[in-house]
Amino acid sequence: MDEWLNYDQFDRATWHSFFPSKRVMLTQENLDAIKSLNDQISLNDVQEVYLPLIKLLQLQYQNYIQMQLQRLTFLKKPSRRIPYIIGIAGSVAVGKSTTARLLQILLNRLMPDQHVELVTTDGFLYSNAELKKRGLMARKGFPESYDMERLLTFLNDVKAGAAKVAAPTYSHNTYDILPDQPQIIEEPDILIVEGINVLQLPTTQRLYVSDFFDWSIYVDADAELVKQWYLERFGLLLETAFQNPDNYYYPYTKGKREDAFAMARRVWDEVDLPNLRDYILPTRNRADIILHKTHHHKIDRIYLRED
Repeated sequence: MDEWLNYDQFDRATWHSFFPSKRVMLTQENLDAIKSLNDQISLNDVQEVYLPLIKLLQLQYQNYIQMQLQRLTFLKKPSRRIPYIIGIAGSVAVGKSTTARLLQILLNRLMPDQHVELVTTDGFLYSNAELKKRGLMARKGFPESYDMERLLTFLNDVKAGAAKVAAPTYSHNTYDILPDQPQIIEEPDILIVEGINVLQLPTTQRLYVSDFFDWSIYVDADAELVKQWYLERFGLLLETAFQNPDNYYYPYTKGKREDAFAMARRVWDEVDLPNLRDYILPTRNRADIILHKTHHHKIDRIYLRED
């Protein structure tokens, strides 16, 4: 079966023509402040790709609010906030974190009356101690390394309109969760949930994480390109964050650079690539919209689900 059968496909120029706005509202400095280390994003990207995307999101959100209001009125229930949840998935190093942060900023600026929050699923990984206990350190990032029950409970509480919901956070310095530094989510109108696992099917639970999503985005690129970006990012981290003695990878800055890169390639080949191939990429056709990247992180094609 053709996996693109249920998608409308657009090149960049056609996509831009749907909302040819020249109002960018951001500077390149704003973009540099939110992008991941070796990600590349420009004002042209905002104008040609993300503003049409935000406009479509606005339309989706307005329809959602209207439908929720009609439903509550029909059921004679009091009006209440029912958060709109957006999921963003994709491989490690593909730039999904940059996309999530950019969407949050644009939504805040274009919809100033709406409260927009962002969480990542990294915080829902089991702690390193728990992973070691379960014999899963070599499977970190795979579905079984996440506390999916906790993630589902978090999403359920947000969707139910809880006043405050705590999300665990993760340190990319220690490569472990921060149990005493939760992120508090307070009654968002829109919640963006970003992570490699957000569109994956459950292993034991009967619910999908995506059951709580009202819209979903998959950031896509060929695996060889993602590997290149992964290694580029690793090299930049060797020169910056990994120089911190508290960093998990600090020991690799003290040895030969080629040995460090050999380790990184091994992690890609044995962990990240199999995870992408077996668990992440198969979820691509569950997304409502797919942003396909080519060289230099340029989005060249956009796929929009028809139904």
